Amino acid sequence: MYRNTRPPVDARVATTLPARYYTDPDHFRLELERMHFAMWLHAGRTEQIPTTGDYVLVEIGNASVILVRDDVGAVRAFHNVCRHRGTRLCTETSGQLTGRIQCPYHAWTYGLDGRLQRAPHMEKVDGFHQEAFALHPVAVGTWDGHLFINLADSPEPLSAHLSTMPDRFGPWGMETLRLAHRAVYQLNANWKLVIQNYSECLHCPIIHPLLSQHSPYMSGDNEPPQPTYLGGRMDLRDGVETLTIDGRSPWGPLPGLDAEQRRQVYYYAILPNLLLNLHPDYMLTFALWPRAHDHTEIVCEWHFHPEAMARPDFDPGPAVAFWDLTNRQDWEVSELAQQGIGSRAYTPGPYSNREELLHAFDRIVVERTG
Repeated sequence: MYRNTRPPVDARVATTLPARYYTDPDHFRLELERMHFAMWLHAGRTEQIPTTGDYVLVEIGNASVILVRDDVGAVRAFHNVCRHRGTRLCTETSGQLTGRIQCPYHAWTYGLDGRLQRAPHMEKVDGFHQEAFALHPVAVGTWDGHLFINLADSPEPLSAHLSTMPDRFGPWGMETLRLAHRAVYQLNANWKLVIQNYSECLHCPIIHPLLSQHSPYMSGDNEPPQPTYLGGRMDLRDGVETLTIDGRSPWGPLPGLDAEQRRQVYYYAILPNLLLNLHPDYMLTFALWPRAHDHTEIVCEWHFHPEAMARPDFDPGPAVAFWDLTNRQDWEVSELAQQGIGSRAYTPGPYSNREELLHAFDRIVVERTG
């Protein structure tokens, strides 16, 4: 039924990356600088900070960022560093600030807009101007309920990074969806291997027998790769309503989807750290947080429509169980890939013409890091 109609590739050109891209700590730090500190990072969901003073922390490399809802309801982001002597301001991963951010060391106090309000014992310091010592800001943006930050000095607009995705994925009403379950995985593999594994399904008949029962691995098609995202869609088999253990949906389709969208699952990698799965009846997100060249933390969240969640019998379990099984299968093979690439026998190998998103991703990494 499904044929390989994608154009051919040249095995001399379409090859995997050299080992150092996965095994060299210096190259890992270069990637953080030129990708994670230069591009828009997915930092959570707006529902995590619904009211004034609510905050969450994001940690990436040597950066710690506070995202907080300010006094007028806007989302702000600041480096989690006091302007006095550099002390870490917030230590809990999330919480509620009582109208201010206060340093635990010498009580320098900042408003939720980042401005310095109080600096004890500085009254006899010539040349000290309180207004010059606001918290260092971080660019922040939102898209349909998603929070993004950018650590660059002069970042491109978030709209440019997202390109056409807001129009394409509007029917899912992502902002209205709510978190039902969160799982955090620790993976002993380079972050790029997670994206590469995510961007092809040639491994699905071998690694994911249940997924292959629900969705033909040769189905669907990929969008032409973009500088900031990669992705495509896959079909559901006849009689399969969604990706759960039994293929049934206890929740019903999301209200904004048409007949075609209810028969497909969309898989998009929004570089460098968000994997977005849009199903007919729920949304699954993966936030990738590289901790070392061979260690990635993955925060996986399942989101559902509020009306489905309000039902007395609501249970996200069928979707959670399906993807927890699938995730663990992926994590195992990704760790095997990390081990193999790290061995002395590894040399770059050829990509299939159906692995065009992987080759495109490699080219993006090479262009940004050299």
